[in-house]
Amino acid sequence: MGAIQYVGTARIGPSGNAAYTGTAGTYGPCSSQTYKVRVLVTTDAWVTFDGTTPSNTAGAYVPALEPEYFTVTPGQSVKAVNVSAGGTLYVSECI
Repeated sequence: MGAIQYVGTARIGPSGNAAYTGTAGTYGPCSSQTYKVRVLVTTDAWVTFDGTTPSNTAGAYVPALEPEYFTVTPGQSVKAVNVSAGGTLYVSECI
């Protein structure tokens, strides 16, 4: 059995934000010891972590103002594009 991961618990490390529209807003790259991030978007958005441009066929749909936690690899960046209205991507690295 793998290690238990407590999704809602972590120490908050570096944080930042980026505006997005139909053009991706980007945060990153994440620090060398970051394996989890907390993501909050101010409008419904598509989010990716692997360098691809987010869209309805690439990425996770993240609803507005609902924080989500994602597993990342150190050095990855977080990108977001809007579903229908621009907004702000907030990312907190969990260390």
